[in-house]
Amino acid sequence: MDATNPLMPAAYDLVWSGLAVVVLGLAVWAIVSLCRSAGRLSSTSVLVWAIVILAVPVLGPVSWLAAGHRAGLSRT
Repeated sequence: MDATNPLMPAAYDLVWSGLAVVVLGLAVWAIVSLCRSAGRLSSTSVLVWAIVILAVPVLGPVSWLAAGHRAGLSRT
């Protein structure tokens, strides 16, 4: 007899759900940061960065927050 609760998700479901929330939060943070830096960047570079952030789930936002954000700030 199986003693597990069928309504309670398995641990791996909780872990994957948590990772999905973290990845989504990272993308939102990067897009907000990109929008705040949009005045310092050309519209083409903003569009390219937005596509990279949205198309490459983890590396896109991390690369913007690590490199692109600083590049946008140094142009002032």
